[in-house]
Amino acid sequence: MQKITEKLLLEKATPKTNKLEQIKALNLSKMGLKLQDLPVKLLSRLQSLEKWDLSGNMLQEFPKSLELSTLRCLDLSDNQIEDVTTLNSLSNLEEIKIDNNLYITVSDSYKLMVLLPNLRIYNGKDVTSSANHLRYVYSDNLRTRIAALWEKNFCARDPITAGKLSDLEIDFISTARKQVKFGPSSVSDFTKWRVEILAKEYLRSLTEPKEKPDSEESTGTKMNCDVSKPAKRKQSQLVINTNISLTPRKKACTDPPASSAEDSPRQSRFRLKPQRQTPSSTVRMSPRKTSQPPATPSRGESRPETPKRSSEVQQINEDGTRKKQKQESAGKKGLQRDADMLHTAETCSRTQQPVSLKPLHVLQCHSKQDSLEDFSTQLWACAFQPLPDSAGNAGGSRLVATCGGDSICLIDCEMGMVMKKYKVPGEEFFSLAWSTVLMSRGGTASAQHCSILAAGGKRGIVKLIHPRNNVAYGEFRASRKALSVLRFNHYQGNFLFTGSYDNKILMWDIGGVDSQYNFKIVQLLVLEISATPLHICLPPTAPSVHLLAASEDGLHCYHTQLGANNSNKRSKEMEITFPIYKKEDKDHDYHTIDGLSFLNDDIVASKNYMYGCIYLWSWSRTKVKRPDRKSKTVCAVVLAELQWVSTEIPYLALNTCPGQAYIVCGDDKGKIWTYHITNLQKNSFHTGKPILPTEVLEWPTLVRNGLGQVKGPSINSIATDPELCYLVALSDKNMVIVWKREESL
Repeated sequence: MQKITEKLLLEKATPKTNKLEQIKALNLSKMGLKLQDLPVKLLSRLQSLEKWDLSGNMLQEFPKSLELSTLRCLDLSDNQIEDVTTLNSLSNLEEIKIDNNLYITVSDSYKLMVLLPNLRIYNGKDVTSSANHLRYVYSDNLRTRIAALWEKNFCARDPITAGKLSDLEIDFISTARKQVKFGPSSVSDFTKWRVEILAKEYLRSLTEPKEKPDSEESTGTKMNCDVSKPAKRKQSQLVINTNISLTPRKKACTDPPASSAEDSPRQSRFRLKPQRQTPSSTVRMSPRKTSQPPATPSRGESRPETPKRSSEVQQINEDGTRKKQKQESAGKKGLQRDADMLHTAETCSRTQQPVSLKPLHVLQCHSKQDSLEDFSTQLWACAFQPLPDSAGNAGGSRLVATCGGDSICLIDCEMGMVMKKYKVPGEEFFSLAWSTVLMSRGGTASAQHCSILAAGGKRGIVKLIHPRNNVAYGEFRASRKALSVLRFNHYQGNFLFTGSYDNKILMWDIGGVDSQYNFKIVQLLVLEISATPLHICLPPTAPSVHLLAASEDGLHCYHTQLGANNSNKRSKEMEITFPIYKKEDKDHDYHTIDGLSFLNDDIVASKNYMYGCIYLWSWSRTKVKRPDRKSKTVCAVVLAELQWVSTEIPYLALNTCPGQAYIVCGDDKGKIWTYHITNLQKNSFHTGKPILPTEVLEWPTLVRNGLGQVKGPSINSIATDPELCYLVALSDKNMVIVWKREESL
């Protein structure tokens, strides 16, 4: 490594000059530089420097006191940057490269967009719209919550004076960092950092009178702490156009969403009308057949696809809190179905009030060839990201993964932004699944838990993605035919089950990864099934040794415990049947189970599309029954039936939110049927009388500019986060709909 001297700087400068003050471009790349090797006093003389290349060094941070007012472009790629806040002195910076820095996260990217007010290009992508959203829209929401926190917990204290400000600041900021929540959990570090800054500004504003006498809001003075709430912000029309391709690479880095100009004519926009209107029915071709996988919807070009922010509605403040009520005891256990239901539903949730969900965002982000006219790409699966804590336990997130066509999108439900996108030209993704595995960091450093995403489809290949570092780190072939479903074992996150169109379910050990994303795949089990598997469920209770597989030929149970005495190739242990099977004829086959999910440790929800009800049945009581010796069948112990829609459209998957005791299922007209089981337990259950839904969410009235109303499509898949703050539905018309929980005061 050469010492940084005036002579060296002049040699590395462009164009050549004999004065440091006249240097406009400087290349100090690949010199092994560390922070202590950068002489601040000498570098401060570069008052005309516009472009500086520091790539390929060993910098962990930027010199804090180095101010270069003319610097416009900085390259810090392939370093060891950990703290981006040291770049705040470069206020006029317009372009920065910081990729291939292992420790840079999405939160760090967001911090840079706020710290550098003129930043437009980040790692070669235009982030103008994304940065403005964070600087203004995101910050305004945080300010609103900070003001509400002040009024609720701090306003009643003694009047604020400059002398007391320092003592109050510590308490207020600490409380704000803990209680002010907004945005996805994946960027909580950025949110806390931003809250701290805005809370300090808010406190100072209480002791400094406003300069404008005609301000609409009264200003708190030193003798008065009664601060009025900020006026509601008008609905933002900011449109985000995100295009991030996750290509496999060795070193981890995080790229923020690239955004085009707000006025781009290529944006697809919808308007959500407030009135409710019954949508018209639509016609859809059956997406999957027993004999072969779905046909690829397009033979599009392989150029990058740009997802579109379709609409944005005014956000609802979450300052109100829900009142919680204690559950009533279920009483004595009985053998009747209603008594069983009362007993088992009692453990579903502590919340007894039904939630209210309102449409928030509509996104058209899986379009073929970036076409605004693409209303044919079918979206198949979605799941919220589980965020692991230090012990590896998964928590809730606001980031949802969706798949359809040749792409996978990661969407922030609060902001309605596509945060990341993964695209494989020629692929058609049918399923995805989240898990938490260990990532080793080398040396003496302890391994850390990280969330990964697996996805598969028509090609029979499983893609493994580490979204936090924007890395598609590997793939492996799971079948010669298309993959229909993927599911991780929630107790052993490295165990992955894949179901395919060759009528097999395979169990894999994908292991963990190291800092260079090396991994190893081992096949553990082969489960033979008589038809294409559509859903895979694992009982929530430990030990998890059974697997339920819903298929076009019924519901089958398998034993999956590994052991020296067990073969790695197994057939079904038993088949679970339902009472409706007795009514089958040549026109009605009720064996296709196209919806399956556990509501709690015991209750299972399942459905057949030709039967207009959803079964709720007991897993524990069904499991202990003795199967028929010849057919290996056992009839499910049905607890209740939930009224659903009468349709001939298959593969409309249901889902559950166990923590909130909710079952949700879409239909073929864009409606979403919701069932609050804790609420239903107050009713009497009568055999043969289906229970009505708690609420049916109507398809939002969407109007495309100049093209009229968009009719309700079939809802292929639904997901909710664990707290039921958000509900995401995927349609067969290339639309992702996000509903948000409306809190009751």
